[in-house]
Amino acid sequence: MTVIVDLSGAQWRKSSYSESNSQCVEVAWLPGGLVGVRDSKNPDGPALVFAPEEWDAFTINAGRDEFRLPA
Repeated sequence: MTVIVDLSGAQWRKSSYSESNSQCVEVAWLPGGLVGVRDSKNPDGPALVFAPEEWDAFTINAGRDEFRLPA
């Protein structure tokens, strides 16, 4: 299902580990607990929006290194 979310007032943040000119993702906390993610080099492009439980699952598994490509 496609859901349209208004991102015009979103406060986008980069990681404090990112350099000011580096290419990275930005995250925005949205109403209703939703989380937006976009490409910092294309701020007017598309963004992904995750439900709270989806974002929690992603961050937990990323912290466990679950997304590392096989050697």
